[in-house]
Amino acid sequence: METVSFTRMQDGTSQDYELLETLEVEYAKGLPVRIESALANLANSFSGYQVNRLEHSLQSATRAYRDNRSVDYVVAALIHDIGDELAPFSHSEMAASIIRPYVSEKLYWIIKTHGVFQMYYYGDQCGMDKNTRERFRSNPWFDEAVEFCEKYDENCFDPNYESESLDYFRPMLEEVFTREPTFGERGSE
Repeated sequence: METVSFTRMQDGTSQDYELLETLEVEYAKGLPVRIESALANLANSFSGYQVNRLEHSLQSATRAYRDNRSVDYVVAALIHDIGDELAPFSHSEMAASIIRPYVSEKLYWIIKTHGVFQMYYYGDQCGMDKNTRERFRSNPWFDEAVEFCEKYDENCFDPNYESESLDYFRPMLEEVFTREPTFGERGSE
């Protein structure tokens, strides 16, 4: 494999950075596969719930799909908890960072804040302020974040719900994660 000539970035040449750009573009093409693999790993994540973290994610995406949400929204629902493995205390921000280059700013914000909004359903039982989400009340997407948690998160722990498989969502993952990154310049959903 070809490598750059430098050991310090400041010493790189234009040819070095052209090479890195070429390699990065090629590597990015595998993003849908890596995301699918990370989702599959959620099946073995911590649980305690009646369903594992993968099934929770599949229920979220399936409900969004069956509500005729956009492909972007369905994929956001599918990956909303992908950060649980590596960022258990900031998983929302991690998931949002992964999807940000490919979806609208609104959808990015909903995923980024869903952890705080989700506390509404359990905060009182854990000694936390269930209304912490109120600090975002002035945000124009507040109601959409409330809706996301109500319809596609807090209710997705049902062992009797028949969700679609991860394979079912593969074309949607590919559609979203192989497009040209735009960092929030897409439509409203």
